[in-house]
Amino acid sequence: MAGHPPQRLGGPVLGQLRRRRGRHDDASTCSNGDSRNRVLVADGVPRVVPLRDSETADGSVVLVGASAWVEFVRGTVG
Repeated sequence: MAGHPPQRLGGPVLGQLRRRRGRHDDASTCSNGDSRNRVLVADGVPRVVPLRDSETADGSVVLVGASAWVEFVRGTVG
């Protein structure tokens, strides 16, 4: 999705955005232990992972390729 501006998604996709919790509880949703730094993730969207800031309900949605998301999670969760 490089070179493309963030997109706004409506309908069921925004309804699917939720806090993603992993094996390490807040470690997968907080970058620095600050509970305000959370990302909402929508599951079930083919080939992409829609993300947005949890504190900006009407904010832009960033689309990340599914394979890039898997590599990112592997690199951050360990």
